[in-house]
Amino acid sequence: MLIGQDVTIVGAGIGGLACALALAQRGARVRVLEQADALREVGAGLQISPNGVAVLDALGLGEELRARGMAMSDIRLLDYRHGAPVLRMNLAKYSADRTYLALHRADLLELLEQAAREAGVAIETGRAVTGVDGTGAGISLALQGHGTQTAPLVIGADGLHSHVRTHLNPSGEPFFTGQVAWRAMVARAGNQGDGGSVRLYMGPGKHLVTYPLRGGALINIVAVQERKEWVEESWSAKGNPAVLQNVFRDFCPEVRDLLARVEKVNLWGLFRHKVAANWTGAGCALIGDAAHPTLPFLAQGANLALEDAWVLADCLASMEQGAALKAYQQRRKSRAIRVIGAANANARNYHLRNPALRLGAHTILRAAGNLAPRRVLRQFDWIYGHDVTQS
Repeated sequence: MLIGQDVTIVGAGIGGLACALALAQRGARVRVLEQADALREVGAGLQISPNGVAVLDALGLGEELRARGMAMSDIRLLDYRHGAPVLRMNLAKYSADRTYLALHRADLLELLEQAAREAGVAIETGRAVTGVDGTGAGISLALQGHGTQTAPLVIGADGLHSHVRTHLNPSGEPFFTGQVAWRAMVARAGNQGDGGSVRLYMGPGKHLVTYPLRGGALINIVAVQERKEWVEESWSAKGNPAVLQNVFRDFCPEVRDLLARVEKVNLWGLFRHKVAANWTGAGCALIGDAAHPTLPFLAQGANLALEDAWVLADCLASMEQGAALKAYQQRRKSRAIRVIGAANANARNYHLRNPALRLGAHTILRAAGNLAPRRVLRQFDWIYGHDVTQS
């Protein structure tokens, strides 16, 4: 159904570029509108779990993805004060049949951009969409400084503040979750680190995650704190390293030593919409954060966007457009809601404030890790073992 079909995608992020590539590979003529004036090396580290790797493999990017990414060997949950082990999920031993990767967001975007352009996708930068409207001939897009254009099919991959989402869901504003995140990267110091280990330090009302990037040359840091104050929601708002260091001053020496080397940090207020009621409408569809903003407590934001991209392209290639859009929402919405619920639960479990509750929870996790380590890891099979390219 896609041969020669014109498709316009709003947003050149991971979901938008992956969707563009998937559609172009199925014969569509795809144009991507990106508000930034250039596609730059922005963002920080991200984790691509097996469900996301499956999509990138199916898009033909698996070999290059593995060359750019760093295989994760294990995930370690640690107590904040002394860095004492709470739980180790040994990916190399108990999930050796699956690929877990850490890589710089810019490296993945570059890989997707190159593949999309080679597939014939037109990527237009400096094209900020400021409004979306429906017409009898298609969807009308208002472009800042570039008038109005009409497209027969528009896909909103334009994130939390999506104009396409607003077109399909007129009511609802993003709300502050009461949490903020700092993102930073530092060069690896000497033999610091544990290969491909993800380390998560859990403390009262806050937690901190580290993992290596680019062959271990860099260490990515994500630090989350609960707070009442509103913070600007932005991927690029500048933070103060001294504030970050002060907030986590009660964490163990290895965390304090790592944060002491942070020179630049971005501060990200965690905002969410509820999962969109309408993911699709006449001539429109949403993918990624535009449909289901996801907090970073299971590292599934990019992975869900990749899943969305594949499923939407698959539906559009196999049935008439109206039926395809309905089928896409039916296949994706309930899974996104379930994953987001699990991520929210993780945030609560990481931030236990009551010392007795925290001690009890950590004792249970230690026992489970010692007695049934495979079962602990496999409890997330419904997330990581899900392969949308086979369904």
